[in-house]
Amino acid sequence: MQGAAAVAALIDRLRNDGYDVQGPTVRDGAIAYEHIESAHELPAGWSDTQEPGSYRLVKRDDGALFQYGPAAQSWKRLLSPPVETILRVERTANGIRFVDEPRAVPRYAFVGVRSCDLHAMRSLETALAADPAVKQRREAAFIVVVNCGRSVSTCFCASMGTGPRASGGFDLALTELLEGGQRYLAESGSTRGAALLESLDSQRAREGDIAQAARAVDEAASQQQSRTLATEGLRDVLYAAEASPQWERVAARCTACGACTMVCPTCFCTNIADSSDVTGLTASRVKLWDSCFNLEFSYIHGGSVRRSGAARYRQWITHKLAYWTEQFDTHGCVGCGRCITWCPVGIDIVAEARAAAQGGSHESS
Repeated sequence: MQGAAAVAALIDRLRNDGYDVQGPTVRDGAIAYEHIESAHELPAGWSDTQEPGSYRLVKRDDGALFQYGPAAQSWKRLLSPPVETILRVERTANGIRFVDEPRAVPRYAFVGVRSCDLHAMRSLETALAADPAVKQRREAAFIVVVNCGRSVSTCFCASMGTGPRASGGFDLALTELLEGGQRYLAESGSTRGAALLESLDSQRAREGDIAQAARAVDEAASQQQSRTLATEGLRDVLYAAEASPQWERVAARCTACGACTMVCPTCFCTNIADSSDVTGLTASRVKLWDSCFNLEFSYIHGGSVRRSGAARYRQWITHKLAYWTEQFDTHGCVGCGRCITWCPVGIDIVAEARAAAQGGSHESS
């Protein structure tokens, strides 16, 4: 597929086929996934730098569309919305009536999904198996993956086995090639993906382009060598570190703001809130995103189970990297690095896991 015009044609075709296209765009000084009408809204010529507690947009000298790290938001908000009404109660002349709210299943097209987020979608779907709407939304979505050609400093998907190249579960996969002119190597991953690709103005890939795509993905993986998480035996290591002094050290920095859980593509904690209108004629039950960093989240009659910040951080990281493997046979972390970038004090899950494993002998930065 030649140049940005090919991506524009792809987006136009998806919109003509009735999809609500969601893709990367620049908003409020960051790249975020939003509804887009055309390829003109993509972050052409923009990249970013991400460090612990730091995010900056960077202008490029070319028209590259996908040379940035994980966006500020994940696709989770479209699969499991942060606020969702699940039940209404109405007072009528004949008594009380319970009304189940229909669970919306929009016909989304996700453009620009990274391999780490693709793994996160599968993990979220598994964790929320009791909520069929999550799976229905994911299956209804047309997924266009972009294989990573660069990594930011907070990425560690290579060590988690979740990237930077997508291995399946998509409809189309694109690799952006910049050497010798901007173009895109496209691969179909489903029947509907193959049909859409056939309808576009494309040509069979040349061996040189295939080799360049492989080099780009390999380069993205090599850029993560300074941030790796050794997962073998990590579950037992974290269980053994229950009393590690590192939890108190990290708690001294952690503000318990919950930002890490909000940007995480797999965190699934929710709360239920009931409310009624001023007339008393209707009431509603709403499901809301919640966070295990909130003191009230573990409240049981008599008080919260995890009163200290150390206990709450230990619960979060141990669930991600230990309990999750017992529950769902995979890690709850996909190595996207969002929790590192968007933590206001730059707490690094990789450094904290290492420190806990070493009995707190390593001070995280």
